[in-house]
Amino acid sequence: MAESVRRFFSIQWRILPPIIIALVLYIPIVSGSFFKPFNVSYDHRALIIAGKRRMLVSAGIHYPRATPEMWSDLIEKSKEGGADVIQTYVFWNGHEPVKGQYNFEGRYDLVKFVKLIGSSGLYLHLRIGPYVCAEWNFGGFPVWLRDIPGVEFRTDNEPFKNEMQKFVTKIVDLMREAKLFCWQGGPIIMLQIENEYGDVEKSYGQKGKDYVKWAASMALGLGAGVPWVMCKQTDAPENIIDACNGYYCDGFKPNSQTKPVLWTEDWDGWYTKWGGSLPHRPAEDLAFAVARFYQRGGSFQNYYMYFGGTNFGRTSGGPFYITSYDYDAPLDEYGLRSEPKWGHLKDLHAAIKLCEPALVAADAPQYRKLGSNQEAHIYHGHGETGGKVCAAFLANIDEHKSAHVKFNGQSYTLAPWSVSILPDCRHVAFNTAKVGAQTSVKTVESARPRLGSMSILQNVVRHDNVSYISKSWMALKEPIGIWGENNFTFQGLLEHLNVTKDRSDYLWHKTRINVTEDDISFWKKNGANPTVSIDSMRDVLRVFVNKQLSGSVVGHWVKAVQPVSFVQGNNDLLLLTQTVGLQNYGAFLEKDGAGFRGKAKLTGFKNGDMDLSKSSWTYQVGLKGEAEKIYTVEHNEKAEWSTLETDVSPSMFMWYKTYFDTPDGTDPVVLDLESMGKGQAWVNGHHIGRYWNIISQKDGCEKACDYRGAYNSDKCTTNCGQPTQTRYHVPRSWLKPSSNLLVIFEETGGNPFKISVKTVTAGILCGQVSESHYPPLRKWSTPDYMNGTMSIGSVAPEVHLHCEDGHVISSIEFASYGTPRGSCHRFSIGKCHASNSISIVSEACKGRNSCFIEVSNTAFRSDPCSGILKTLAVMARCSSTQNTSDLGF
Repeated sequence: MAESVRRFFSIQWRILPPIIIALVLYIPIVSGSFFKPFNVSYDHRALIIAGKRRMLVSAGIHYPRATPEMWSDLIEKSKEGGADVIQTYVFWNGHEPVKGQYNFEGRYDLVKFVKLIGSSGLYLHLRIGPYVCAEWNFGGFPVWLRDIPGVEFRTDNEPFKNEMQKFVTKIVDLMREAKLFCWQGGPIIMLQIENEYGDVEKSYGQKGKDYVKWAASMALGLGAGVPWVMCKQTDAPENIIDACNGYYCDGFKPNSQTKPVLWTEDWDGWYTKWGGSLPHRPAEDLAFAVARFYQRGGSFQNYYMYFGGTNFGRTSGGPFYITSYDYDAPLDEYGLRSEPKWGHLKDLHAAIKLCEPALVAADAPQYRKLGSNQEAHIYHGHGETGGKVCAAFLANIDEHKSAHVKFNGQSYTLAPWSVSILPDCRHVAFNTAKVGAQTSVKTVESARPRLGSMSILQNVVRHDNVSYISKSWMALKEPIGIWGENNFTFQGLLEHLNVTKDRSDYLWHKTRINVTEDDISFWKKNGANPTVSIDSMRDVLRVFVNKQLSGSVVGHWVKAVQPVSFVQGNNDLLLLTQTVGLQNYGAFLEKDGAGFRGKAKLTGFKNGDMDLSKSSWTYQVGLKGEAEKIYTVEHNEKAEWSTLETDVSPSMFMWYKTYFDTPDGTDPVVLDLESMGKGQAWVNGHHIGRYWNIISQKDGCEKACDYRGAYNSDKCTTNCGQPTQTRYHVPRSWLKPSSNLLVIFEETGGNPFKISVKTVTAGILCGQVSESHYPPLRKWSTPDYMNGTMSIGSVAPEVHLHCEDGHVISSIEFASYGTPRGSCHRFSIGKCHASNSISIVSEACKGRNSCFIEVSNTAFRSDPCSGILKTLAVMARCSSTQNTSDLGF
């Protein structure tokens, strides 16, 4: 029966309206592992899950940007933060690195990732694409795809469509076989085909329009049994939901009145390039955007990213995207909560959930203008039990001024650029500009030696209170130029990717230049040098003459002009082209390539220019150390390493290795590579990514960040004039207790003796809440409020502090109930202060992972200053439970 239903569904999907699809899907085809099988459909208002409209919050997590050992914690923290759904892309080049050879292991174990989501009770939005963009190498396309004869990506092109259909079918079949669709009891409630194609569709003309129709028809024909989405696709066909991506989507309308309003990418931060500053999106503005979306009829919103993670290996796209994909997300690169963003959004999600009965009961909100820049949207109807439900959103879109408004006979004060949420149309549960969540300050500490480990005690070097990783390093020189037997010679300059197939960042080009005595005399007479001139190149070009570096050029399709010096006779001209992430966005990706474009010539010779494009070149792909895999535990000992002396001057193109012990505890581990130049690093054979000690621009960072007004990626940036990235994540699952192999390939010259291993944690917590804050959202769901014996307006606000798992509050550094001044790390006691502040807070919090402190005279047993609005400010320190045994708890 299951197979017959599947065939029927595959044929009929395109002609059935959503409500009929729901009836078809409700047939319990197989018994699922995580849920009782349920159907998903949609109407104009929302997705309909198991027959009920739902308001859904989704958390973007990309499984390859974390390790499988991290996945459960990331999913649970997303759930704790209020997510109903996890969203991820599917990464084609990771799953099919070689045509016809599939990889679903390790960080690419998609089935395991989906099952963990299901076991947590969350749903999944699976974005198959298979183009993903995602600041991921080549946009997720495998490089072998560009070698298929006649292929053109993302257009009405048979070679491309054949490969795309095979891969999408592979993923859908894999999910079906593992019984992971909702109608099988799995977590998958929605799929996506293509990705932001509307941005490039015009480039392909009519073939682009035809491709959209084909992609939709192909996807629907797979009989997956859940709705499909196309984001940023205004011409999405009838049975595909078109969705919004952007910083704000509250004004978005789908292309049909039968489709719900979905926000597939809420950009809660931005990515970073080498040499760039670090983007930050204020929590207040992000909450404002989300609240406005649900206020104005939205029903599904996904944070891109909720956890950004790390571009391990050579997966970062580009060009020039850094190894960290932190994205200023609610969960940072290591999986730690970024506060107050995570906590503020958690409160927002709780407020929206309180409104959900009213939001799903109404087909559309009632609109009411409250002022020139103030408005209300009211949702009311009958809930599941038949009783009346009502929820309201009051917005002030003025960027500068607060507003006092009247609503339902009551007065409300609305901060600028904010939304107040009233789950009962009377009491404010949350305001987007009023942050009550804690602030966490991440601390980075040098790794402590493992107790009883003599190797680390003997090899760690301490200097200026910094523990360097080792005083014992080995070194190996990487050959400059052609190094192996697998080189080849060709008449002319070849395109970089056609040769490397992206097996390495590096490609050597060698040619022989004969210089006459007349040339030497000509240059001396004119006081000039010959010059290598290339019309266009990307990303890094290094020019060598007789194995000596002449200079380097960095840029994306820029002209390269590099003076060189030759000796009389034969000279070896070496050009090393390097990629730093393949293009991941735009039309005609298959034509982008790497290396050189246009003409290449040597200028300045007595008899005129030399056309290098027609010269005979010998090519060598990659590095000798790469080919011999000297970065692995299995092969590193086969290389001829020599001891590195501490007084040796930094040298380019060097391999370095050492061993280190894993820091105690569970805090995330990072390598601090600020002393190095540019290169790549491996730990126990795992490629942790590219590194590059490049300084960001000095200008552009604001002294103060104002959340008010429309956000863009240049607003609220930090780190100007500092190295873009110095710390590189080493997942603990890649480490052994001791003798971990670290191998570095250094291109430009650096000092490995100053590399250090550090740990990262949320070591400092600060909370600051006044009596005017709203009652804690958790109180809205208590029995006393639900049965009417307690008025929510009578509940005092709270400060909530919580350390990361495995940590407790070890000390209270500051506490004042009264009129404290300053902000986190800069608190001071004001004129009004309860003398028992520290003792009260310590009693409630010390030795605990989490605590709540009521902000009231009752909690502090007195009123330190009658008639004055009081605030509780707290600064606490978290410590690992492994380090607190001597503290008495």
